[in-house]
Amino acid sequence: MAILKKIGKVFMWFFIVIFAAFAILVIVRMFHFYNLKKTVAEVAKIHATKLTMDDVMGKNLPPDPGAEADKTIAGIDANKNGIRDDVELAIFKKYPNSAKTRAALLQYALALQMEVVQPIVNKETVTEVVREQSRADSCVSDSLVPRKNPESSRSYIDVEKIDTFINFVKERQLNTDLRKQARKDFVEKIGSYAESENKVCDIDLSVLSN
Repeated sequence: MAILKKIGKVFMWFFIVIFAAFAILVIVRMFHFYNLKKTVAEVAKIHATKLTMDDVMGKNLPPDPGAEADKTIAGIDANKNGIRDDVELAIFKKYPNSAKTRAALLQYALALQMEVVQPIVNKETVTEVVREQSRADSCVSDSLVPRKNPESSRSYIDVEKIDTFINFVKERQLNTDLRKQARKDFVEKIGSYAESENKVCDIDLSVLSN
């Protein structure tokens, strides 16, 4: 009888261990699929965040946020177009007569702002934001400082011109210590990536006259 009791206990603990392992596996898989579903949803949201022609033409420009602009890392976006209001207004003030320039720079500002408004679910969502930033960078480069032909390399003067446009937005987007630190923290989460397959510019710049 004693031997049977010992065997019974062994089988009981065996089934307890098996059940516990199965339960853990189920929980882990649930979290995996939950995170996968959340990742897919956030990536879709990132890809759906685009500049509009109304943004470029200033049909819904926000009021000047003043000192409120720098009280938080995300700042103020009163017109809800994904671009920080003070940066948006700075672009319009600098380039009031060039819709093409505004279109490229507003897209870049929109992509930079994603760093602080899009939830960081994991490395994949961070990387998708960076791919959007790279696409916006290419829009600035290719549309505002076009090559003589697609195969030609950039001259030093071309690179300087591109940097002037890019830095104009970056300096205003990263204008506080907290924002600069948030940028550093964001960059640390980036994984390897390929360039975006989407078209370079959100707006077809050929339809803009200036």
